[in-house]
Amino acid sequence: MVRDTPPTWGNVSGEGDAPLIVTAQLPRDLHARFTAMRTAHFPPERNYLEAHVTLFHALPAMCEGEACILLKRLAAEFAPVAAQVEGMMSLGGGTAIRLSSHGMLEVRAMIADHFRGLLTQQDQHAPRLHVTVQNKVTAKEAKALQAVLAGEIEPGPFAFRGLQLFRYRGGPWEQIRDFTFRGRHAP
Repeated sequence: MVRDTPPTWGNVSGEGDAPLIVTAQLPRDLHARFTAMRTAHFPPERNYLEAHVTLFHALPAMCEGEACILLKRLAAEFAPVAAQVEGMMSLGGGTAIRLSSHGMLEVRAMIADHFRGLLTQQDQHAPRLHVTVQNKVTAKEAKALQAVLAGEIEPGPFAFRGLQLFRYRGGPWEQIRDFTFRGRHAP
């Protein structure tokens, strides 16, 4: 998930106060394909992550143990979660691949309910599921890439294979743990 740290990137958080990020884990083939797209199109000086689908941007660091217990329980309960690649998505100054998954939004809602009262403003709202392949460029550059990629992104089904937990330290994310779906129930 994390690429090499840029040599000048500093740690913005001290020990024990780095916010937590929760992502939905893509299947290996889509992860590789979307990471290759990021590598080709994301501004290289800011591209220090592989393809990812962010569910929460900043859970409090103090919740790490609690988050691990909750995510482990959800992974044990649920089977891989059905999803769909929908197509291109404009980010204004960037480009993303739009995804949909009612089941993943249900899993996310369970996590949000568990951490109610601790969520940032951004994390209080359900996200538009997507994988960013380009960001922080001009709108003209973004539209040009969307036109090029429109023919390459075919809608189709896939399944999220789990959840991932990371620490945010101002640059590349520090992976804490993967939680692979292995249950029998669909969310």
